[in-house]
Amino acid sequence: MSNPSVTHSTFVIERNYPVTPEKVFEAFADPAKKRRWFAESGGSREVLQFEDDFQVGGSERSSYRMSETTPFPGAILKNRTTYLDIVANRRIVIGYTMAFGDTPFSASLATFELKPTAEGTTLVFTEQGAYFEGSDGAQIREAGWRGLLDRLAGALAESHVHAQ
Repeated sequence: MSNPSVTHSTFVIERNYPVTPEKVFEAFADPAKKRRWFAESGGSREVLQFEDDFQVGGSERSSYRMSETTPFPGAILKNRTTYLDIVANRRIVIGYTMAFGDTPFSASLATFELKPTAEGTTLVFTEQGAYFEGSDGAQIREAGWRGLLDRLAGALAESHVHAQ
């Protein structure tokens, strides 16, 4: 029997959005808006579940069936998140685990900081992760978050156009 292993890593991603911190925060706080940019976009998975209780102590539960174009076709990916700290329009801190089926492969602490700028908002995302044997690892996780934050940019741009 092999010894379980874990790899620890931290990464930071910065994004600038041409909307107010309130608009960025709303994209996280409104479950319908978050579902669109976070869960439904991307095309690499089918949403099986998305429940979001955006409040301190609340949780987000989502599960997806991975598409045939992914390295894990047909696999069920589960995400379980707890909201640890929320300061409206400034900060969101979450703890989350990811699993294939019932087998967890990572646990992370993630922070979204929203900083107002003359042009809109700078979002600073920091993840401190523990990636278990057989996991995606920090590099692939960082790429995944970069993609999600790009989709957030698209959703914010779309809502900004509709608001004008």
